[in-house]
Amino acid sequence: MDINQTFTPGDVVYIIIRNPHAQDVAQVQQAAVVKNPENPTELALFAHENYFPFTDEFAVFKTESEAEQVFYEAFGSPEEGGFYG
Repeated sequence: MDINQTFTPGDVVYIIIRNPHAQDVAQVQQAAVVKNPENPTELALFAHENYFPFTDEFAVFKTESEAEQVFYEAFGSPEEGGFYG
C-alpha cells in the first residue's frame, strides 16, 4: 500500500496500539495523520501526544468499526477476556 496516496494530513484514523508499560494491554486508539515533523515529505501518526512513523508495520483503519473488528479477531472480545487498556 502506498501510504502517501491513501491518507493525507488531517485524516482521522484508528490504530491498534499496545501500552508501552504493559505489553499485554492493547486498545483501539484514534490517531491523526500529520506531516512528519522530522521529515515533512513523509507522513506520521499522532496519538497519545506522540508521533509514530507511518509505516506498513502499523495497522491503520479508516473507521473505528474496522479497527475494532480486527482487534476482536486478534485479542478477543471483552466477554472472552480480551486485552484492554
